[in-house]
Amino acid sequence: MDRYPHPHASRDSGPSCQHHRRKREHSGFPERSHHQNKHFQPSHHEHLSESGQSYKSYATSLQTLSTKKELYEKVFPLYKQPIEVGCFSLDSERRFFNDKRQLRFYTDPGLNPSFDLRDGFKDRYVKRDENVKEKLDHILRWIISNKAKVTSKDISNHALDADVVTWRGHLTKLLTTPYESREGWMFAVSKFRGTVYISEVETEAARRDRENRTERHSEMMYWGYKFEQYMCADDIDCSPDPSGVVNTNEAFCTVVQTRLADHRLLFSGEVDCRVRDLEAPGPPACYVELKTSVEICTPKQRSNFHRFKLLKWWAQSFLPGVPQVVAGFRDHDGVVIKVETFQISKISQLIKGEYNCWKPTVCMNFCNDFLTFVKQVVSEDNPSVVYLFSWEPHRDVAYTIHRDSQYCFLPEWYVEEIKRTQT
Repeated sequence: MDRYPHPHASRDSGPSCQHHRRKREHSGFPERSHHQNKHFQPSHHEHLSESGQSYKSYATSLQTLSTKKELYEKVFPLYKQPIEVGCFSLDSERRFFNDKRQLRFYTDPGLNPSFDLRDGFKDRYVKRDENVKEKLDHILRWIISNKAKVTSKDISNHALDADVVTWRGHLTKLLTTPYESREGWMFAVSKFRGTVYISEVETEAARRDRENRTERHSEMMYWGYKFEQYMCADDIDCSPDPSGVVNTNEAFCTVVQTRLADHRLLFSGEVDCRVRDLEAPGPPACYVELKTSVEICTPKQRSNFHRFKLLKWWAQSFLPGVPQVVAGFRDHDGVVIKVETFQISKISQLIKGEYNCWKPTVCMNFCNDFLTFVKQVVSEDNPSVVYLFSWEPHRDVAYTIHRDSQYCFLPEWYVEEIKRTQT
C-alpha cells in the first residue's frame, strides 16, 4: 500500500490494500504550502523532492537543526504503509539466525490477572551484557543473508533499495525528540554506496546512569520482560510458562521497508509476539507490543501517562505498523492487576481530545527534517568517515566529523561483502 493512515484520520479500521493506486499516495495530505507556514524563514534551505514539490528543512545553518516543536506543526508527511521484508532471531547466546525461531504467540490473560513480576528476578534471570555495543551488526547480517531481497537493480550506486538503514528504536528517539526534556542522544552516521547508516552512540550521561543503576531500577526493568513471559507462548498450541528463565539475549526482530516523504527506510525492531489466529492479516499487522505501567490512581498520574508513556508507545509501534499495545498495569509491588489494549490508530485521537500534550505530526515532521538535514551534511561516501550528530534538551542538533575514529561502526566484513557483490 502506498500510504500509511494518518493518525488523525477518523476511521479506526486498518489500512486498505490498494497497492496499485499510486495517484493516492498523497491522498488525505494537502500539498505543503509554505505560504501557510508562518514559521518559515528565508534563511532556511530549500530543496526539491522526488515529486517536484519544494520543501524546507529547519536547519538554521549547515551546522544545526532546531528541535522547537512549533516549527514542525505542518501537514502530516507522507508515510507509506510499512512492509515486512524479512525477520531474524537472536538466541539465548545472542547468536543470529535468519528465521522465526524466537517468534512467540500472544495469550489473552483474562479479566482478572494477578501476575507477580518479581518472580524469578533473583534466580531465573539471564541479562544481556549491556557493555557489548552491537551497533547495526544484526541488521547488517540480515542484509547480507538476504542480498537478493534488498539489492536494487534500478538505482545506480545504491547497494540497497533504501537510502537510510537503522534500528526502529533510533527512529523512535527522533520522533519523540521535540517533546523530550531529560535525555539527549548521539547518532553516528556514515554513507556507503549511497546508503546512509545511522547507529546510536551511548552518551556519557546514559553510561553513568547505566553504571549507577540501583537494584530497584534493575528489578523494574526486569518486570517488563517477566510480563512478556506471562503473556507469550513459545508455540501456537502451548500456554505461557512463567516458571522458566527470563533471558534478555533472546529476541525476534522484524525488518521493515517504508518511505517517509523522500526517505526510503529499511529498519529493524524487536517484536514481542503475534496473535494466535493464523488467518489474521500478515505481519506487521499481526504483531502485538507488550508494555507495563504503574496503575493510574490520580489525575497527575493519568496526565503523565498520556504525556510520556503513550507518546513513546505510539512512536515505537506506529513506525513498523504494529497495530496494538497490550499494557499490564501493576501496583508498586510489581503485581499486575489489570491488562488493557490500546489501538495505535486511536492513541493520537485520545491525547488530542483529552490532553493535547503531543502531536504526531510534530514527531513525524521532525524526523523527516532530521533525515533531510543528515543527507545535506553527510557528503562523503566512505564507511571510515563518521558524522556524529548530537542533541541535548533545549538545544539544537549539531554535528562533528570524525575520520578513522572510535565512532566507525560499519564492520569490515560487511563493507567487503557489499563491495564484492556490487562490482
